[in-house]
Amino acid sequence: MFQNIPNHINELDEIIIKQKSIEILHDKLKTFDRFSHKGNRGHAAIFAGSIGMMGASILSARACSKSGAGKVTAIIPPTSFDLIHSTVPEALVMSNETPNLDYSIFNSIGIGPGLGSELLSERLIDHIFSYNKPIVIDADALNFLAKHPKLLAKIPPSSILTPHLLEWKRLFGEVSNDKERIERSASISIQYGIFILIKGHFSCLTTPKGKLLFNATGNSGMAKGGSGDVLTGLITGLLAQGYEPEIAAFLGMYIHGLAGDLAMVSLGEEAMTASDQINYFSGAFSEIRNLLYT
Repeated sequence: MFQNIPNHINELDEIIIKQKSIEILHDKLKTFDRFSHKGNRGHAAIFAGSIGMMGASILSARACSKSGAGKVTAIIPPTSFDLIHSTVPEALVMSNETPNLDYSIFNSIGIGPGLGSELLSERLIDHIFSYNKPIVIDADALNFLAKHPKLLAKIPPSSILTPHLLEWKRLFGEVSNDKERIERSASISIQYGIFILIKGHFSCLTTPKGKLLFNATGNSGMAKGGSGDVLTGLITGLLAQGYEPEIAAFLGMYIHGLAGDLAMVSLGEEAMTASDQINYFSGAFSEIRNLLYT
């Protein structure tokens, strides 16, 4: 199907991938005029976090806020409202216990980080999927889909799934090499009209039109808990601002990896954390806007 993809993805040319990526993304980066207000920049919702795993919600909400989104609402356990207010003061909060929450008020939704399994149900997922706009689906929401594969057909068109390799395996089964994983992802993207972002070094985005987009930013210092939560918040925030899903996912994985690269230069591989990645979003956006190449 894709003759130019090697069996092992690390054989791809990193320099060429980076150069092509920044050229594409430079032309796609949005600008807002001086009369813009928060309503112009979109309202994103982050449905994440549960008791004992609220760090995932904090990281996702912080990343979403630093993506450029105008407003961010964290949908969380009501007992944790004060935690969000004290760690992400820019964010609004809503209770994840509210039945039939009106999701139409949001321009984008990210769901999954740190949700655990108790809250998730087919009824809840059906209700969220009825939102009928692209959704960013990660972590525990992906694991729930793996247990209920019939729900794949109900995912809103152009939604973005962001599995790491183990989550991908739970969803789509065993493969023998990277080429087979990418080809299977491409087929599933076409079948269901969704984007699949396979996380890792040389992350790969498969699209509903059969396109493959690779990313070569990022480093081993990002192999820390919370990195995926950061990516979910970032992509959700980009969707809220009106980026097309393909560009939101592509830009998100490039910014995320580049921020990690900038953090490693300053902090070192061992000491950098997922929180540090968010702090370097500004530098990553600047490099794209100014067509700098690290």
